[in-house]
Amino acid sequence: MQWLPFLVLALSSLSSGGLLRFQCSQLVVQRLDPLVDPGLVPSSHVHQIVGGNSFNATMDPKKDMPGESTCTTCSFSEDFSNYWTAVLYFRARNGTYKRVPQKTQIDGGVGGITVYYMTDALYDTTQKSKVTAFKTGFRMFVGDVNARTKQAVSNFRQLTYTCMKDSGTRAPESLEFPNQPCPFGIMANVRFPTCWDGVNLDSPDHMSHMSYPANGTFESQGPCPASHPVHTPQVLFEVVWDTKQFNNKADWPTDGSQPFTWAFGDATGYASHADYVFGWKGDALQRLMDTSCVVNCPAANPKTQSNAKMNACTQKAVVKEDVDGWMPSLPGGHMAKYS
Repeated sequence: MQWLPFLVLALSSLSSGGLLRFQCSQLVVQRLDPLVDPGLVPSSHVHQIVGGNSFNATMDPKKDMPGESTCTTCSFSEDFSNYWTAVLYFRARNGTYKRVPQKTQIDGGVGGITVYYMTDALYDTTQKSKVTAFKTGFRMFVGDVNARTKQAVSNFRQLTYTCMKDSGTRAPESLEFPNQPCPFGIMANVRFPTCWDGVNLDSPDHMSHMSYPANGTFESQGPCPASHPVHTPQVLFEVVWDTKQFNNKADWPTDGSQPFTWAFGDATGYASHADYVFGWKGDALQRLMDTSCVVNCPAANPKTQSNAKMNACTQKAVVKEDVDGWMPSLPGGHMAKYS
């Protein structure tokens, strides 16, 4: 991205804590969701998954994920975590649906996610906070798949969209899908909570063991609430959906509504959500967060891998169905809805 070299120059001489920014190529696209629909094959809607190749329908928390995986699609070869989001679809004027591809910065890649781990806000050149890395078995979810109004998503303002004019566009951000064609694509931004209760690696809703700051925000260095006193890294996903091929308004719905919908039928954008299952090997993440480093963190001697190895780590879909062609309805029978 265009701003990255300047960010690196600014932070490399000033930072005292870790800021990781790295790519993960696509592992698989299919209807599996071991957090929301554990053991259900297929799950309710299509996801795109990146990370370790031990991803499965149940993801037993008692198992050692790094030990279970034999490869990872992420550039840090010790990161066998899994990161996933719903898939975006285009709804044409004739009512059919087509999957929107993702842009990737990985040579030879077919999709993926840009992942950040931060001790402080992205543009904070000090990166001075101390954080506690997640533990083996940790997992979390953020968002509300049933949200269809701005009020319903008010607790998740950290889930936003950016209508990109070019590769460097990062503002403005909105809670709903952009209602105009975006020249470069639509970026979906997902910011997970940063305060942990210090006890539970998960919770029934996969959210209650985590919290946003008691007041203020992560960016303003708001304090963690007493109920969730442990400061963890901020995990941020950037997913760039390549919407350019769908920017002809003659193909958009005749009522003038924007044409994009999540795989589960949300056409408002308010129901954006994402899942995270921790899988870093040993103390690799804590070591990186404790070291003055930026992006690839050479001072911490991280183990990285080539784009070719990232792309070679793939998984065959367990659910055999068409998720890419023009379809009369979304996989799982969903239809685009605005309420």
